[in-house]
Amino acid sequence: MGTVYTQLSMQERRRIEGWWHAKVPVAEMARVLKRHKSTIFREIKRNYWADDAFPKKYAGYFGMAAHQITQRRRYTQRKLIRHPELCQRV
Repeated sequence: MGTVYTQLSMQERRRIEGWWHAKVPVAEMARVLKRHKSTIFREIKRNYWADDAFPKKYAGYFGMAAHQITQRRRYTQRKLIRHPELCQRV
């Protein structure tokens, strides 16, 4: 069987946010959180917030927003929600 993977928690996302703004290297974040550095890079890339209506100085990675984006993404990808006919058969 494969390795067990756990999602990043809200506390981990908040720590990443603080380190990101403090310009801590991703390798160091990964070492402290005991995660692979690609996990941290992927998290920042997927949940980086930017809006054209605001100046670029307001763009960045924000832990609370990242958690909400992830929850919304996971919610919309559930198979039973995407396929109501499958839900009726279950």
